[in-house]
Amino acid sequence: MLVAFSVSPSIADDQGGVTGAVAEAVRIVRESGLPNRTDAMFTTIEGEWDECMAVVKACVDALAAHGPRVGLVLKADIRPGRTGELEGKLQRLEATIAERPDS
Repeated sequence: MLVAFSVSPSIADDQGGVTGAVAEAVRIVRESGLPNRTDAMFTTIEGEWDECMAVVKACVDALAAHGPRVGLVLKADIRPGRTGELEGKLQRLEATIAERPDS
């Protein structure tokens, strides 16, 4: 499965942002060993249900230390038996775009 999620504490840091807390969550993801990608809005991980949800929970728990409330946005693509979709979905998209040049 692929899980795209965004997690943020309710309270900003001393500089008025949440970057430090979000960086802590991204470190947890990267240390998990699961295939992952972080962009400006979401972090996506790939793995089995229990291992993905364990990483999301660890991130939420870590950010809970920064304040009384944590926001979580989560989207999952659950396709049993499929692996390599973090790259595979993008490769198929790019191939389709290349096949259909602008008219």
